[in-house]
Amino acid sequence: MKVTVVGAGAVGASCAEYIAIKNFASEVVLLDIKEGYAEGKAMDLMQTASLNAFDTKITGITNDYSKTANSDVCVITSGIPRKPGMTREELIGINAGIVKDVSSNLIKFSPNTIIIVVSNPMDTMAYLVHKSTNLPKNKIIGMGGALDSARFKYRLAEALGGPISDVDGMVIGGHSDTGMIPLTRLATRNGVPVTEFLSEDRLNQVKEDTKVGGATLTKLLGTSAWYAPGAAVSAMVQAIACDTKKVFPCSVMLEGEYGFNDICLGVPVILGKNGIEEIVSVKLNDAEKANMLESAEGVKAVNELL
Repeated sequence: MKVTVVGAGAVGASCAEYIAIKNFASEVVLLDIKEGYAEGKAMDLMQTASLNAFDTKITGITNDYSKTANSDVCVITSGIPRKPGMTREELIGINAGIVKDVSSNLIKFSPNTIIIVVSNPMDTMAYLVHKSTNLPKNKIIGMGGALDSARFKYRLAEALGGPISDVDGMVIGGHSDTGMIPLTRLATRNGVPVTEFLSEDRLNQVKEDTKVGGATLTKLLGTSAWYAPGAAVSAMVQAIACDTKKVFPCSVMLEGEYGFNDICLGVPVILGKNGIEEIVSVKLNDAEKANMLESAEGVKAVNELL
């Protein structure tokens, strides 16, 4: 299994690190446009191999896509990160050109690859990859829902005062502060609905804290987060590499599913060796359907800027 990560910044380096530590890939290629930057990150990471007991080879490359040839999975993290007060949507002017160029170069050398899009605005960037390449829809996946769901579970465990291993829940909809839909109704603590433990007001607070999870970290850090995004990507890549058929909420092209067409939106999917093996249909109540419609309208508005 060969994995390429484009963008050797904080998010890309975290992706490479977590993938290597899990030891399921034979090689991770880290590519960046800045001279020597990816090479330095790769060397630093390889010097942890004996300490962290992994055998994955990490190779750093400066803008030479031929070295990414025959990658099974490619991850696009490149683009400018968010700054405090900045929305994901404001990144579109710069990041659209970067993502389009990167995806075409990747497919040139790895025509059968599976692409995971991390760059923001993520739903629109995944949509752009669909529209600018000939890859089948099962091979283009937006990462957002996996990250948002991890943040949701963190907030649920915090509210419950229990271990996060007890908690399950997911976020669907768009990967934006207004588009996320944390499904509190379906969230559980060791199989028991969290509504048995938390009041409606507390669950609403969990929901709102989840939706601004990225903005909260951007304000604290001065830039976008990287540990959780990197971990989310590594979990998705592992599900594909090991054909685990694990369910993740991901941004995928919808063609009638959930009542939407020609839009990338976060819904639960089964990930395996073919990328998206199946889009999972969840029965939403009227309020959740209304939230999905509102979320979709927000994503479509950004898509129109393309």
